[in-house]
Amino acid sequence: MKTLLHYFFLLCLSILLPAVHNQCIKDQQQSLLHLKKSLQFDQPSPLISWNSSTDCCSWVGVTCTSNGHVVGLDLSNKTISGPIPGSFANFSNLRVLNLSSNTISGTVPGFFANFSNLRELDLRGNNISGPIPGFFANFSNLKLLDLSENHIRGKIPHWIWSSNQLSTLNLSCNDLVALEAPLPNSTVETVDLHSNQLQGQIPTFLPSAKYLDYSRNNFISIPLNIGDFLTKTLFFSLSSNNLHGLIPASICKASNLQILNLSNNSLSGMIPQCLTAMRDLNVLNLARNNLTGSISNVEVTEDLQILEIGGNQLGGKVPKSLAKCTMLEVLNIGKNNITDSFPCLLKNISTLRVVILRSNNFYGGIECLNSNGTWPKLQIIDLAHNNFSGEIQGILWRTWREMMATENGSLSKIVVGSHTRRKFFGSTMTFSSPRSVNFCSRETYNQCLAAKSSYAKSSYAKSSDAYDSSYLEYGVSVTVTSKGLEMELVKIISIFTLIDFSSNNFSGPIPKEIGEFKSLRVLNLSGNAFIGEIPSSFSNMSVLESLDLSQNKLSGHIPPQLVELTFLSFLDLSYNQLVGRIPTSNQFSTFPPSSFTGNKGLWGFPLTVDNKAGFPPPPTVNGRPPNSGHHHEVNWDLISAEIGFIAGFGVAIGSLVLCKRWSKWYYRAMYNILLKIFPQLEERIGIHRKHVHINQR
Repeated sequence: MKTLLHYFFLLCLSILLPAVHNQCIKDQQQSLLHLKKSLQFDQPSPLISWNSSTDCCSWVGVTCTSNGHVVGLDLSNKTISGPIPGSFANFSNLRVLNLSSNTISGTVPGFFANFSNLRELDLRGNNISGPIPGFFANFSNLKLLDLSENHIRGKIPHWIWSSNQLSTLNLSCNDLVALEAPLPNSTVETVDLHSNQLQGQIPTFLPSAKYLDYSRNNFISIPLNIGDFLTKTLFFSLSSNNLHGLIPASICKASNLQILNLSNNSLSGMIPQCLTAMRDLNVLNLARNNLTGSISNVEVTEDLQILEIGGNQLGGKVPKSLAKCTMLEVLNIGKNNITDSFPCLLKNISTLRVVILRSNNFYGGIECLNSNGTWPKLQIIDLAHNNFSGEIQGILWRTWREMMATENGSLSKIVVGSHTRRKFFGSTMTFSSPRSVNFCSRETYNQCLAAKSSYAKSSYAKSSDAYDSSYLEYGVSVTVTSKGLEMELVKIISIFTLIDFSSNNFSGPIPKEIGEFKSLRVLNLSGNAFIGEIPSSFSNMSVLESLDLSQNKLSGHIPPQLVELTFLSFLDLSYNQLVGRIPTSNQFSTFPPSSFTGNKGLWGFPLTVDNKAGFPPPPTVNGRPPNSGHHHEVNWDLISAEIGFIAGFGVAIGSLVLCKRWSKWYYRAMYNILLKIFPQLEERIGIHRKHVHINQR
């Protein structure tokens, strides 16, 4: 009996204690209800659940201390609009305030100066304007400050670095134009300034920084001693600036560097030999610069997972040292002056997902000996605009097993650095890429959103009691050509696959095995010498969006099974030797005539309109009859109408000219008609009537 009473007492205690522990103070509840009433909402908000019948410490977004004081407000993504109301001033004990992802406008109000206990302030993703408020300098306990994706303008003041507590500063995607030099003993570890208008020389400070993102600004040069200030840095990005000159060799002193991104600049000269051989480097992106020299003897680290050096003027051959990079996932050496045969030295790297060799001087066949297991995880291969030749054997396609996935998202995502976890000052460093994709034109893509998606990001715990800046994410951005346009694919993930073999010298039939690629999105085989019929197995590629087979020597009919490709939005079969009627379907009716021109034996909509059901119209050449040159067929219906008009006109005019009786009658009749229409002519002509003789006979 005592045991039963004991358990009953513990059960009651477990039910009652949380209620007592979380019971909020009455005036705090009233202040929260007043805050709710003063807020403006674009649409119904989750804050509708705030009501006086429940404990305010249990309300969504509210965090209380054990004595019932509100110390945390997470109102992110709650459809809040308009300026920040003054009712926030009632919560001077706040440690965490998160108003991110709303449409708040105006400036940061002055009463924020009373939030001296703040540890985290997150206002990102709003329409806040004005300069960085000076009273932030008094926030001595602030660990995290995020003002990104707003319209903050002016300078980044030097005092913002002076706090001994500040660890994460995110001012990206604003209108900041200058950066004042901080104190040399700053302890800030994570700094994100990308997508502003900062200019001048790259700043050299923040010796404790592990994460530095200065991308998408207007910086013009890199200090020669930059490496002396990166001794603890793990991630460093200067991409998409106006950088000129050489890559300083001192950058190799950044011995802990795992991600380096210098892409989209105007850097020149050769790649420093020590750079590619840095021991811990996982990601090296030097793409789209003006780098020169040979890469034949470049030594790379075994831990390299992403190498992007495309869009430069590099020559030589594919470095043999790449063969030891057993964790390589992305290789982009396209748009250079590399002269080599197909890089079979990469055949044993089973982790490869992206291979871009386009616009170089590669030659020969693409088969490798003993390559039954080549690239089972391959998602994108771009060999366009080279001199590859020969037939493509079906066995090659069978090795790319990941392209045969039957369901979207069944492939694993790219995880940078997942194979090696390194301890760094007591925290574990890992890398990952979110499972999302953006496929868009570079010209129309929002700069800030592209930067957010394409580059590494730091993650931190949203809590006043815990903070961790040890986690980084890196998303891969690859430029591909699809639907005749150059596109930027942000975050290469499982649901996107591409094969581009265009503008080479491939010959022979298209292997029917390609139809096994059920997850293929883009296929471009144009500008080659493929022969034979279009494989009917293409209909198995149910998610295919773009198919380009133009400028080959393909013959036969268009497989009617192609109409089953419901996602197909771009098709080009022009300038082949195809014959027969174009398949009719709602999908095919959307393609322009240019998709089918240049096939002498091809007819049907949209090339011609068949008005005689059951009888094929005569073949056409470029939309014209085959005998439409110098020998024109006589159209007697048109000629007879012309002859009739000329004969009638001749009889009428000839009668008036040759027969005086008819002509005088005609003139008298016309004169009487004019007088009836215009009576005033009788008076004006009367004085001259003696000059007008009308024969009455």
